[in-house]
Amino acid sequence: MHQFCRLGRHAFIGGYSVITQDVLPYSRTVHEREAKVYGVNVVGLRRRGFSEERIERLHQAMRLLTQSKLNTSQALEKIRATFDQDEDVRALVKFVESAERGVIK
Repeated sequence: MHQFCRLGRHAFIGGYSVITQDVLPYSRTVHEREAKVYGVNVVGLRRRGFSEERIERLHQAMRLLTQSKLNTSQALEKIRATFDQDEDVRALVKFVESAERGVIK
């Protein structure tokens, strides 16, 4: 992991992964040829007592951010409009907005 990269809370990084950008909160990130988010860290979140509803909202927000055809700013705008009341999703949005090196998607 690069010395100036940030690791979001409740994130999971696969072994031998080379991380050169910030890792999204709640994500499972694995490096093969290029680091990539492979969804929400469901196992870790369940172990920490997250409800299935909280996990599903994070999953939906993460999908908008990483798998939609929207650019990052458009995805964040849509996430804010859809999940405005969700504290976990707001933390995810705040993390992405404060990234200086970009985030792995």
